[in-house]
Amino acid sequence: MQRPVPGAAPDPHARPAGRVSCSGHALPTPGRTVYDREWSGDVRFAGGCSVTLLGLLLAVDAAIGRLTWLRVLLWAAIAAVLCAVLVPPRVCAGTGWLSSRGLLRRTTVRTDLLVSVRWSDGVAQRLLLRDAHGCRVELDPRVFVANPALWHRLDEDARTCMERGTLLCGATALRQLGDRIDRRTARTVFEVSGLE
Repeated sequence: MQRPVPGAAPDPHARPAGRVSCSGHALPTPGRTVYDREWSGDVRFAGGCSVTLLGLLLAVDAAIGRLTWLRVLLWAAIAAVLCAVLVPPRVCAGTGWLSSRGLLRRTTVRTDLLVSVRWSDGVAQRLLLRDAHGCRVELDPRVFVANPALWHRLDEDARTCMERGTLLCGATALRQLGDRIDRRTARTVFEVSGLE
């Protein structure tokens, strides 16, 4: 019996079981799809930044008397590029799969067939998931920290992969991410209860 996942909603756009992954293999039926709850706020932030930049550029041009239609179009294009750069990929997950959709492409990984989970260290930490079909998804681990329902989907499938022995690399990375999520959850509970 499958446990209900908090924050999950029936997927109104769920396709039939004939969906395919990056390598052409069929994906499991989505069931209940869980989405990144903070994505819309990130999109609003990106839009606000680009509109603010556009307003400042136009105000400066108008103040010095160099505002032309060509410059308006140039500044609008720069603001649009900024917005495109700042909008994060939309992450969603269902039973047995996790997907990240950016502006140009969508990548999906079978979480019920994971073979590796790795940290990509650098300026911005990334979590790299790879399945048995060679499909890869690279995500910001903060998505899971901010969305326990997404983490629950990944953790449940990753544990199944560990039990079956298909997850060859990544138990430590998953444990570190789980500890991080547990610490944030405990901190939130203390803040809400006034014990901090």
